[in-house]
Amino acid sequence: MTRYLFFVVSMFLSMMSVASAFDLQGHRGARGLMPENTLPAFVKALSIGVTTLELDVGITKDGVVVVSHNPVLDEDLVRDAGGKWLSREPLIHDLTFAELQAFDVGRLRPGSQSSNRFPDQTPVDGTKMPSLVEVFDLVKKSGNGAVRFNIETKINPHKPEETADPETFAAAVLNAVRIYDLQSRVSIQSFDWRTLQVVQILNPEIETVYLTAQQEWMNNVRGGHRKPSKWTAGYYMINHGDTVPKLVKKAGGKVWSPFHRDLNRSKIEQAHALGLKVIPWTINDEKTMEDMIAMGVDGIISDYPDRLRIVMEKSGLPLPRPTLIQP
Repeated sequence: MTRYLFFVVSMFLSMMSVASAFDLQGHRGARGLMPENTLPAFVKALSIGVTTLELDVGITKDGVVVVSHNPVLDEDLVRDAGGKWLSREPLIHDLTFAELQAFDVGRLRPGSQSSNRFPDQTPVDGTKMPSLVEVFDLVKKSGNGAVRFNIETKINPHKPEETADPETFAAAVLNAVRIYDLQSRVSIQSFDWRTLQVVQILNPEIETVYLTAQQEWMNNVRGGHRKPSKWTAGYYMINHGDTVPKLVKKAGGKVWSPFHRDLNRSKIEQAHALGLKVIPWTINDEKTMEDMIAMGVDGIISDYPDRLRIVMEKSGLPLPRPTLIQP
């Protein structure tokens, strides 16, 4: 009986450990509900209750790490100081942080693809592009000492003129992380694995997340191709593993973050056998969330963290606590 009870308790604790580790990530804060990658979006995600704030970063002309998905000022997201939508898309890397503060990123252009895709997004006129340290400050002032940050370096090996080089880019992000002593609460992710390699050298304790897509519109690992991919920092399927999880493991990754349509149960099990966590992107419908949880993913990135919480609750997964921030 004693051995039986020990077995039951051990299994229960093991199940609880797995369940409590499920990572609810608010994509670009909560893109489906508030302007993406803005302080209002992160406030919204915190108020809903997320494990992780997912966000994208770039580097300004004067070396400030700013929160933006695109290396340019997107004409569907940005208005000038007079409230007019941009007619051209200047590079963030060509502007200083002070110059960026003249632009408004608090509303989607009416009739744009993004506006049609996210009809429930609430505009917040007057919102400025934040720096990474402003996001860190926001969370620090909220008192939430548990929420994590999944920071994507937006860099493209085919367009080196658009951003800082991988070493400069990674070093700038890591410097901000060190200032706030957030090494244990930060993950660095990228489709361009060069920055991840730099992180693993400079700060090996920081979790690196290897983003992948194997679709017609993007295939950064080029599975099945003999031509080397510029995205994978010299790690190629033909030389370093015949599957993507093996490639990620060989590159030194801790987390594999694939496009969700590239996943199946077998690939998830293979990644787990290699010691990798699997966190797919970006899932917004509840049925797919349910399917992915049933297949055993370790987390989900979603534009709608509120929907994901509903699915997690139905699945019996513990929920991260909401954090309300006073205006």
